Amino acid sequence: MKKLIIINGPNLNLLGKRETNIYGNMTFTEFFDQTIKKFPNAKLEHFQSNIEGELIDKIQDVGFSYDGIILNAAAYTHTSVGIGDAVKAITTPVVEVHISNTFSREEFRHQSYISPNAKGVILGFGLQSYELAIQSFLDD
Repeated sequence: MKKLIIINGPNLNLLGKRETNIYGNMTFTEFFDQTIKKFPNAKLEHFQSNIEGELIDKIQDVGFSYDGIILNAAAYTHTSVGIGDAVKAITTPVVEVHISNTFSREEFRHQSYISPNAKGVILGFGLQSYELAIQSFLDD
């Protein structure tokens, strides 16, 4: 059984309340509970923080012992060299995920400090982006 963790960055704790036209009406907890049932052959965990350093600490903490990290660093994707460096420093493969299509949004969201060191990038499929990332680890 593969051990996977979803790490979510700032403001993703507001899913279901925030910009529902972009992010939908479902909370991440509701989505995660459904996802655990969809993937009984994976050991799934979830971590969320609005604090950049806590995200880096979590990446470093799991980055040598888990089978995969699904990382939605949210706005930090476009600003955090530190998170990009943390992804580069670990051995656990990372799939970068975004709920929205970042390329259909503001220009600054077209840059990612994570992508160059990620196994892959999935974006624009709503919460299903997470499921696609999980499946990518199970298909390995």
